Amino acid sequence: MKFGRVAVEAGEGLILAHAVRGEGITLRKGEVVRAVHIAALERAGIATLIGARLEPDDVAENVAALTLARHVAGECVTLDHPFTGRCNLLAEEAGLVRVHAAAVDAINAVDEAITVATLPPFQPVEAGEVVATVKIIPFAVPGAQLALCQGGASASVSVAPYRQARVAVVSTLLPGLKPSVVTKTLAVLAARLAPAGATIVRDERVRHDARALAATLVALLAADTACDLVVVFGASAITDRRDVVPVAIELAGGAIEHLGMPVDPGNLLLLGRLKRDGARIPVVGAPGCARSAKENGFDFVLRRMLVGLDVTGADLRRMGVGGLLSEIATRPMLRQPHAAPGLGGEDDAG
Repeated sequence: MKFGRVAVEAGEGLILAHAVRGEGITLRKGEVVRAVHIAALERAGIATLIGARLEPDDVAENVAALTLARHVAGECVTLDHPFTGRCNLLAEEAGLVRVHAAAVDAINAVDEAITVATLPPFQPVEAGEVVATVKIIPFAVPGAQLALCQGGASASVSVAPYRQARVAVVSTLLPGLKPSVVTKTLAVLAARLAPAGATIVRDERVRHDARALAATLVALLAADTACDLVVVFGASAITDRRDVVPVAIELAGGAIEHLGMPVDPGNLLLLGRLKRDGARIPVVGAPGCARSAKENGFDFVLRRMLVGLDVTGADLRRMGVGGLLSEIATRPMLRQPHAAPGLGGEDDAG
């Protein structure tokens, strides 16, 4: 692509780099100068123009943006119409954004003229929301550079759509736990599930005892009402693999995948599995902060499960970068207890 200042009389076919205004004529940035414009520009006293001319191997900005957007778009992603060198990628359904970061980085490393920007991985989106955008900076790019961008992995940006998951909730009870706390907790969970179209199909309450909880879990799995996910809200935070909730899961024939996560609030989350008819049912021992509507580590895990992703201990261990979230002031033990006198307590709500 050739770029620079040219005399008006030689300006036919030039792509304007800047808007041009004069008496009797206005041309927009990006507009192509036609023969009919030349006389009007000369009458307006405009002697030179700044712009670009494409060379044989150049690919015009809109064509390049659309071509690369098609390469980047994965499942459940559609393309908007390109304009001014930009092509947006839109979510076809509500769900979570999935990004092949290395592939996107590789494209952005090819040429400064070619850029791809995405939402953060696993960010929830609504149908029609922009999940990524391809922007060509100049008016065109060399075809060879565009081909290099298409040489790597394709479908690097996709959306994992929500599925209508059935969630069973078990709340353990201690004498000091008010019934209103459980009621509020269920309402907060229902609000979290609503964007995904997921529903609470069972609401079980049992004393905070390993054997009692195990019996409830066994009965839950044997019930006619099947569930895709079990969430356990303990009356007391889980502090060890030998605590009530993890022991109960094992007594019920399940297994513990991971205890703890590098996300705060949310450190005390438990990830386990139960078995039903040969299938593995994920069970989450929710941290105390999951009783709050504010974002916490429980959201990181729940969202992925609501699109059907298999969350593992390895996944949890990779959540530390970006895992320091806004504090929840009602937690019994804050990360800086001295910052809010009187709110501390013996039980860290995770």
